[in-house]
Amino acid sequence: MEERKQEIKGAPAAGRRTAVVVGASSGIGKEVAIKLAARGWRVFNLSRTPLNCERVRTITADAAREGELRRAIADIGAECGYIDFLVYSAGFSMAAPLEYAAAGDYRYLFEVNYFGAVEALKGSLPFLKKRGGRVILIGSMGGELPVPFDGFYSSSKAALAMLAREADMELRPSGVRVSVLLPGGTSTDFTYRRRIYGSEESRGYSPSVKKATAALANMEQGGMRPSLVADAVLKLYEKRDPAPVTAAGGTNAFLRASGRVLPERVTDFLVRKKFRQP
Repeated sequence: MEERKQEIKGAPAAGRRTAVVVGASSGIGKEVAIKLAARGWRVFNLSRTPLNCERVRTITADAAREGELRRAIADIGAECGYIDFLVYSAGFSMAAPLEYAAAGDYRYLFEVNYFGAVEALKGSLPFLKKRGGRVILIGSMGGELPVPFDGFYSSSKAALAMLAREADMELRPSGVRVSVLLPGGTSTDFTYRRRIYGSEESRGYSPSVKKATAALANMEQGGMRPSLVADAVLKLYEKRDPAPVTAAGGTNAFLRASGRVLPERVTDFLVRKKFRQP
């Protein structure tokens, strides 16, 4: 573990470690990429838009397009020979009533949030196995507790957590460890990029959708700074035996534990109150 900690704190260019961050153009992924680069890592960002940081190299790739992440990762592996660390931070969110949600919207959400992670993980494995690499998927407390009208996002993050648990079981013998980190509300531009159904699309649910999304936006913008979540990512990387599922921060760890102890009827009632639902 000491060697791993020294690497995280910074290392000379020779023999430096290689990280691939999917979705590092903004938010949590951006903070992770910048922090790793500042510590001497060779960092690649895979996203549709570049990260404005000369120490991080962007390769254009769309997580929702089959094969793009795998091809980009294969190029990185061919150039570097190995990958030490994969972080999957790409994400999409939509606020919509289940009854009227468009198939194109929720299928796109799962392509970005879940299937993109599968593609990135599968594509990275030949290169991660060479160094006993680590994988951290950025999940959400929304995968532990329901969020009204954000159910597709919550479902995708719940699936991501199970993917991490299953993958960690399968890959331990090869030296590769997989974890999912669960932030709660985080103050990023993700809040303002959420696809929110308007009055015509939401129909009779519109007042409830507006209340829920306003409460969610307030929670996110009043939540953790992305730099603190990035610190949690690096701390999780440092662990010799990381847990497959870890909440980011003490408050989220408490909420996760409470959600597993309290009856679901109680937690659902508390969530409805939090998001101003009947």
